[in-house]
Amino acid sequence: MSKLKTIFFGTPETAVPYLELTNQITDIQLVVTQADKPRGRGMFVTPCPVKKRALELGLPVRSPEKLKDIYDEVKNIPFDIGVVVAFGKIFRPDFLALAKTGFLNVHFSLLPQLRGAAPVQHALFNNFSKTGISVFWISPGMDDGPLFLQKEIPVSPDDDAETLFAKLIPLGADGLKETLLQLEAGQTNKIPQTGEPTFAPMIKKEDALLNFHSMTAEEIHHKVRGLVCGPKARAVVHLAGQEDVVQILHTRLPQCTAPSAGAGKVLCIESKSGILVECKRGCIWIMQLHPAGKKAMSAAAYANGRGLKSGTEVFE
Repeated sequence: MSKLKTIFFGTPETAVPYLELTNQITDIQLVVTQADKPRGRGMFVTPCPVKKRALELGLPVRSPEKLKDIYDEVKNIPFDIGVVVAFGKIFRPDFLALAKTGFLNVHFSLLPQLRGAAPVQHALFNNFSKTGISVFWISPGMDDGPLFLQKEIPVSPDDDAETLFAKLIPLGADGLKETLLQLEAGQTNKIPQTGEPTFAPMIKKEDALLNFHSMTAEEIHHKVRGLVCGPKARAVVHLAGQEDVVQILHTRLPQCTAPSAGAGKVLCIESKSGILVECKRGCIWIMQLHPAGKKAMSAAAYANGRGLKSGTEVFE
């Protein structure tokens, strides 16, 4: 049985295991990534993780500014399937028509839930108890094509974006492997998506700003969980005539309800638990944070260094 001929589309580190898997199972004709960009502290122009790994594997790679720049080249490559994982660009209908069978995407949600660029983060923002992966056929709409298969996992209350990605990446690889082997055997699943769609738009920097006067403790906690991989959740602290903008890295919801003192006020400071702050409703322990220009530290160490006191309204 001859191998499927594929073109792989992907860019970040999360897509590298999928490139390796696709290379093991199929005959990759070309790897396409986003264009090289300045990266790191020195902002040197370097290849993305998928391009770097593809070159190590001896695979041909293209990194166009726009997909239309390689349309003619891809048109002349006979291939069965386009495999897309975290590529970050929209495919026009004429490009989708180039594959003999179609283009498949691995998406980190149970479609039609959380269509869009940031499904893992939004699953945590909304405190989902379960999520999963969908392997689906790309259509001109946004993540609305028919499904090939789905796999589901529970979301733990202790999960954050980092731990949830760590669970979903191998789950998605299992799903892609199963899909490619079924396709190789001649099985083509096309299951319509059913149910009311929800959306998970890209996270912007301004979306990461917390406000203790307008957000509940639960909303803040789940936002921090979802933003562990960046852009990090941020809060404004007013103290001694100065304004600090700090990244909030780790929070915990208390087991009991503290007496009301006013949103944004520090209720208490403990060396092990951190800073207990009142919110619009409820209160939250800030356990770890990262002040601008300094290293990440425990919230208690920050409070000690900045002279934070209980009863003061310092969090915006």
